[in-house]
Amino acid sequence: MDIRQIREELRDHLKNHIQEIIRYDLDDLEIDDLFHQAFNEDHYLIGYAQCDAWLTRHDINIFEGIRFVQRYERENFGADAVRTYENSEQLVNMIAYIIGEEITHQEGRDLIAQREQEIQDAL
Repeated sequence: MDIRQIREELRDHLKNHIQEIIRYDLDDLEIDDLFHQAFNEDHYLIGYAQCDAWLTRHDINIFEGIRFVQRYERENFGADAVRTYENSEQLVNMIAYIIGEEITHQEGRDLIAQREQEIQDAL
């Protein structure tokens, strides 16, 4: 599993989401709200074929992906919260959720500031 490539793709997704909401007052935007809007309100990908292709493109074996998300669930919510993943759509969206959470909390404010600066420079 190439986490760097996935992180870059999800960073672009977050940047695009920030561009969509930049017209609002971002001073009061909490990072948790940004994460929720970008990675939790809607699915990152929809459709089994599209999700199967995403897993293949990122060289993720289905079992490797399941281990990745179940480890996250176990570490964050306990053994009782570990879910089963019955299809690629559930799996891909949970992988995007996990990595998206990390990116948003590590880089969210910087990405917002960068976008605001781009807007100022364009004026």
